[in-house]
Amino acid sequence: MTEKNEKTALILLGCPQVPVQTSMALYLVHGLKEHGIRPVIAGTVAARKLMEVADPDRYYVSEMTDLDAAIDEITGKERDFDLCFVFIHNDSGIAYAGTMAYISKARVYALLFGEHAQDLAGEIEFPCEVVAAKAVHNPMPLKRKLDKVMQWAVSKR
Repeated sequence: MTEKNEKTALILLGCPQVPVQTSMALYLVHGLKEHGIRPVIAGTVAARKLMEVADPDRYYVSEMTDLDAAIDEITGKERDFDLCFVFIHNDSGIAYAGTMAYISKARVYALLFGEHAQDLAGEIEFPCEVVAAKAVHNPMPLKRKLDKVMQWAVSKR
């Protein structure tokens, strides 16, 4: 259970088809924890398994849940978050981000990556902060943009 005043962030991970997703998710979790924000990862089975293998002692990943279970909890008003980072590399990622924008009070950050990141960014028609980079194997283009966003995302209370 989290303290009442503790800031929380939901990190949504879809299909881990594009290699940079797992490393960037771990990097994001690290950054959030460094700023005192409790990260919760919600993802597909494959995405969660990759996170478990990458962090076997759960040093970074303290809480994980099923993607649909997290959405059900938010929809049912059982739980909500202050921030929500959605990793997007295809249309279904956009649908998840749009869902979060409408069901959650969280400030939503759409993290678009992969070969078609810029094209996908043009499809977003809901309120969120868009971070897009053509990152497939090399996470650095997305990392640089995420670093800029994180500076002010974690400072807003």
